[in-house]
Amino acid sequence: MLDDSKPDVSNVVVRPARAVSGAVRIPGDKSISHRYAMLAAIAEGKSRFQNFSAAQDCASTLGCMHALGSDWERKEDGAIEVQGVGQRLREPAHPLDCGNSGSTMRMLSGILAGQTFSSELFGDESLSRRPMARIMTPLSQMGARIESQEGGRPPLKIHGGPLTAIHYKPEVASAQVKTCVLFAGLLAEGETTVDEPIRTRDHGEVALRAFGAHVERNGNTACIQGGQKLHGIEAHVPGDLSSAAFFLCAAALFRGSALTLPGILMNPTRARLLDILILMGLEITVAQLEEHHGELVGTIEARGGTWRGTTIGGADTAALIDEIPVLAAAAPYTENGMEVRDAKELRVKESDRISAVATNLRKMGAEVEELPDGLRIPGGQQLHGAELESFGDHRIAMAFAVAALRAEGETTIRGADAAGVSFPSFFADLQKIAK
Repeated sequence: MLDDSKPDVSNVVVRPARAVSGAVRIPGDKSISHRYAMLAAIAEGKSRFQNFSAAQDCASTLGCMHALGSDWERKEDGAIEVQGVGQRLREPAHPLDCGNSGSTMRMLSGILAGQTFSSELFGDESLSRRPMARIMTPLSQMGARIESQEGGRPPLKIHGGPLTAIHYKPEVASAQVKTCVLFAGLLAEGETTVDEPIRTRDHGEVALRAFGAHVERNGNTACIQGGQKLHGIEAHVPGDLSSAAFFLCAAALFRGSALTLPGILMNPTRARLLDILILMGLEITVAQLEEHHGELVGTIEARGGTWRGTTIGGADTAALIDEIPVLAAAAPYTENGMEVRDAKELRVKESDRISAVATNLRKMGAEVEELPDGLRIPGGQQLHGAELESFGDHRIAMAFAVAALRAEGETTIRGADAAGVSFPSFFADLQKIAK
């Protein structure tokens, strides 16, 4: 349970819980919200979104689209309305602030590459350390000219212009890179193809279709024909499964816990998380499964049982890249531990998440082996409360709030306000279900 008596919102105290039960309505999916906001801006007509993500990252995207000429407003019922201006945006008067959002910077770059003006994208200290070469390479091949700091790091100066379609094979599977190239392909001449080494989230393709574009999909390959026009839509953004992962792991820590999460995104490219949790012993059922604008949505009901370990590697690592921090933070409590491999990508997120998880687990008394591309965490361990760091990373802050629920004694998480980047109400919601 949480101690909310302290006025310092940057530090949160988490006390041990006995069980987890109740219902939580998870905020709108970040991945979909980012894409909807960008496509709504370059569509014709107005779009309206219910349950649009309240995350700071998505606010950064809305702010950038406003600076590019697309007005938006929040209505009395909480919906977001975005006025589309078509595919030719307005040259911004100032550099575009992406805040902490790598999603904003990477995907928006694809749209900016096809504009007739130059623009600059920058972010906070964390984002300024994150590599952007993986989008610079394909966009440069399509005809854009992009300047960056050493090592392909922000800020980025994008000199847009006419683009030519390419057939791109990224070395590292990334849904953000794929979406960036497909967005640029929408503005390019000819057919653009992205051929991934491992299939990643397909929210970009699904969103493009929702706005009226024809996108072909064959295995790990996605294709889009340039020159298609988009039209505004009305949509309800499903609950973010990556955010739901924190509550599902919390339920898994306590035998007999009962948790209900309505309206959750059930996209097959994201639902591998549920398969892994079931494999590890969490009892999960999905009810009221429906399709909205190409995305599956359902209600998740979870009950805690035996909490077993597992190994995550290969395609599973790519599918679970955002959920690995909380799975790893909860891994010491499993019966036989967890090993994570092929996760080098975690070292270049908002923090070095491999190092951050290992550091905090050790502070809580856990035995953990840090690998170049992952972690090895024995099971059957009992952790104790400690003073932990978020490292300015929303997922680390939330992951260790979950781990602290079963620790002995109080845990203080410094920099816990980082959770607002993706889930502003996280700690309040966690307090409601921690008994």
